[in-house]
Amino acid sequence: MFSRKPSSWRYTSLSPSDGGLAPRKRWSHSLRLTIILMLPLSLVVLALFWTQISENSSLSPTKISCTDPATRREWRSLSRREKKDYIDAVKCLATVPSRLGTNGTIYDDFPWAHTQVSSFTHGSASFFPWHRYFIHAYERALREHCHYEGNLAYWDWTLDWENITRSPVWGPESGFGGDGNKTGEITLGHGRCIVDGPFAGQVALFYGTRYDPHCLSRGFGNGDKEGEFSGIGVRPEVVENILKQDSYEKFFLDFENGPHSVIPNGVRGDFFSFTAPYDPVFFLHHTQLDRLWWVWQKTDFKKRVKAYGGRITHHSNEQASLKDILHMGGLVDNLPVMSVMSTESDLLCYKY
Repeated sequence: MFSRKPSSWRYTSLSPSDGGLAPRKRWSHSLRLTIILMLPLSLVVLALFWTQISENSSLSPTKISCTDPATRREWRSLSRREKKDYIDAVKCLATVPSRLGTNGTIYDDFPWAHTQVSSFTHGSASFFPWHRYFIHAYERALREHCHYEGNLAYWDWTLDWENITRSPVWGPESGFGGDGNKTGEITLGHGRCIVDGPFAGQVALFYGTRYDPHCLSRGFGNGDKEGEFSGIGVRPEVVENILKQDSYEKFFLDFENGPHSVIPNGVRGDFFSFTAPYDPVFFLHHTQLDRLWWVWQKTDFKKRVKAYGGRITHHSNEQASLKDILHMGGLVDNLPVMSVMSTESDLLCYKY
């Protein structure tokens, strides 16, 4: 499994090697007196030391010490070979047995984990950090199980908003295939089986929380209009206005309810449910969202690398904290939010 296992720490024994007790030694009266006199001073020094450590480390994100962060690029900037390598690695995941016991493959593990915790990671403060860690886990899976040597790519939909269904990401050869079969039978989520591209015929085991084997499906639509959908919600000025928000809570809510929702509501099919990671474009979409959070953080990094707030879950009034734990559905180890606030930490080590 591609979990990052924490180190195990144990106290070392100070007893003699033969297992017996060490002989007691008689301390002199002067030594006892010295220890008694020095003890208060030692406690003061120790208290000052830990206070300084606490002030310097309290709620600080994972240390920033990666010296050569990887660069994630926009999909259309990749060479034909780079695109093929990425697509081949994604398809490879569907050949590696599940690590979560889904009776499927690692390709199934990601949508399954996403849907298991979705009610806690949407409409809540953890929306951005949870998905940052989630796509990082996906990148690691591509590398560790399928020997992928590249990085995740993002889809900048602001470049395509005027004709979003004609974006290169939907290309049959250097993309992920397009719309579902317009004359075929509706499978689920208003979608139909994808008929072109490298994922035509790809089987998905789940839809939401139910076991429902089906072909990977899309159903481009905008209301009653089939075959296309509007990109007006991801046009550049929409994104620019959200990036001007100073409050993290307002920032994440505007993105989640705005550009984030435009794509699944238009693509439909598998993308239309919490098992959306079945559609490989999901990861380009969320890498773009992660990039925009990164852009927002970089605007005032010292402040915004710790900027976090809002509800801990969408159905709770409890306020979120950097100490909150990101639960990953068994994909990787659970970590506190503070561990993923900087992309250039030892854990993540990437930029855009």
